Amino acid sequence: MENQTTVAKFIILGISSDPQLQVFLFLVFLVIYVITLLGNMLIMLVIKVDPHLQSPMHFFLSHLSFVDICYSSTIVPKMLENFLAEEKTISAYGCITQMFFIILSSGAEIFTLAAMAYDRYAAICDPLHYMETMKKRLCRQLVWGAWTIGFIDALVNTIPLLKLHFCGPSKINHFTCELPSLLVLSCTETFSNEVVLLSSIAIFGSSSFLLTLVSYIHIIATILRIHSTEGRRKAFSTCSSHLLIVILYFGTGSFRYVRPSSVSSEGLDMLVSIQYSILTPMLNPIIYSLKNKEVKRAMVNMLKKAYVSHVT
Repeated sequence: MENQTTVAKFIILGISSDPQLQVFLFLVFLVIYVITLLGNMLIMLVIKVDPHLQSPMHFFLSHLSFVDICYSSTIVPKMLENFLAEEKTISAYGCITQMFFIILSSGAEIFTLAAMAYDRYAAICDPLHYMETMKKRLCRQLVWGAWTIGFIDALVNTIPLLKLHFCGPSKINHFTCELPSLLVLSCTETFSNEVVLLSSIAIFGSSSFLLTLVSYIHIIATILRIHSTEGRRKAFSTCSSHLLIVILYFGTGSFRYVRPSSVSSEGLDMLVSIQYSILTPMLNPIIYSLKNKEVKRAMVNMLKKAYVSHVT
């Protein structure tokens, strides 16, 4: 690594350089992180202990919560540290490692969302064979596949990055070590890195998005063929939470990585990154607990039991 870069550490400029805002921002993002951890851990716990939540849909939801915890924990703790630190730095090794796990977690996230879309397709478009189609073995394979693809995506983007020469500037105008923010700091040609990045987006990102899109085209077509209004409402309610999360994640993520350079804005890029990497993991359990009646019922019952046992 020493032969490849003269920059031993990077300075992360973060969201704001105003010292008076640092404590306030620390508290805001600390609350967001705590809500993210507690909300997703609660989802995982409820699904694990409630016998009525052992369906493939809830299996994927539990795994999505685990991915969200990993994703948020890759970014927020270092972000919180920098809010209170005099020197907002991260080592070159640490920066590249953080970038690796960001890509790994985001890759696992998008393919978990694609697996959940396929699950909803099987439930709505072919309900009679749903349990036969979505066997436990297939569900586990889809989860392992999501992590495997995320790992491959992270690896193919990290290895070319190790060959770049960083000789200064060393200031990252972002709150984390995302790949686009690192490439602009390279003193050597980054064309091959950009090709790899765009290729991985085209292969992994587009394939996940297309799988999700095709699933929802079939889902919507099936729902529209249902004659009763109540039937259509019930069918749509089973996938509305997932659809909202897909729109939030893919909408902001695609803007960050595939938007035209003519609309590039460092401030806007930062806001978009906050949405898909920090706010979305926090919102996922909130959306599912509010929109999914089974999860909401299970949460209420578990909290009631915990309260009664504490009182008695």
